[in-house]
Amino acid sequence: MEARVVNKGQLPELLDKLANDYDLVAPVQDESVVLFRKISGAKDAFLEYTNSDVSPKGCFLPQNEKTFNYTYTGDSIEIIKPEAAKKAVLFGARPCDIKAITTLDPVFEGEKFGDEYYSAKRENTVIIGLSCAKVLSTCFCYAFEGGPCDGTGADLLFTEIGDKYYVEVYTDKGKALADAYSQIFSKGGEQLAKDKEELAKKLAGEFVRKVDLTGVKELMDNNFELPYWNGDDQKKCIGCGTCTYVCPTCHCFDIFDYPTGDFTGARLRCWDSCMYPEYTLMAGGHNPRPTRKERVRNRFMHKIKYHLDRYNMVGCVGCGRCVRKCPVNIDITKIINDLKEVAQNG
Repeated sequence: MEARVVNKGQLPELLDKLANDYDLVAPVQDESVVLFRKISGAKDAFLEYTNSDVSPKGCFLPQNEKTFNYTYTGDSIEIIKPEAAKKAVLFGARPCDIKAITTLDPVFEGEKFGDEYYSAKRENTVIIGLSCAKVLSTCFCYAFEGGPCDGTGADLLFTEIGDKYYVEVYTDKGKALADAYSQIFSKGGEQLAKDKEELAKKLAGEFVRKVDLTGVKELMDNNFELPYWNGDDQKKCIGCGTCTYVCPTCHCFDIFDYPTGDFTGARLRCWDSCMYPEYTLMAGGHNPRPTRKERVRNRFMHKIKYHLDRYNMVGCVGCGRCVRKCPVNIDITKIINDLKEVAQNG
């Protein structure tokens, strides 16, 4: 793997150049919330964060997205698709969020049913990750073979070490970008590579949540109607959907047509949530998930079992957002450990 070095003092210059040459998306602070938005340059970026409140999945699956406009001409309907995705750079995403994007890839880039809107954005975006500098009490990415300095899924990964960034080049897209700004990306970094290893070891010792999935999926494979799902912890869910909106791997969406005139309109899709009763409500009135018990069970089975069954990837990356943001303190790590205990006790 190639490596480069960027002096911290040159980062503003790099961001300004990227914003001039690409649609640059980076973390920003909006009052007390950290989220990802298109920025005009380094002055808008907020990099002094541990993890954002809202993940950058919206770069590829926007919260609201127009898929086409339509016009009824009397004889036919004319479909007008939006402009092609522009060249973009996603800068500053944490390792867990980058790994989350890789869990979305097989959903939207399947061989039989690929999503052209997602794929175009994915193909045209260079992902520059930023290693974590500390671990939050709600983090547990290690449980899913991740880590605070893991560059899986990134094109480039920046790790802050002293007054420099150690930059690992993971893909051809990343190399092309580094080469294009060679006046900023210098070669070398042998000592910084060792420093990064030490940082990774240090951060690995900061996790306070102990999560072990051994036997949990096997339990779910054979016990759909576990009495556990009738427990008090699951009953306290208020169905607000917050967990799904802050989750970097949730991808439920709704599609609707919006009239803009007598003979014109647009088709849009927007994020939806499996925690809402209307999500599975059928036209005839039947709902296969009529109560919160079924919806809570589905959410956690999707994370730990269904996504793994379909794509050989766990549908959780251990970012801890759902733990931090749940208003009634439902904790996926507690559920995993509870299920493990059930599995062990038969």
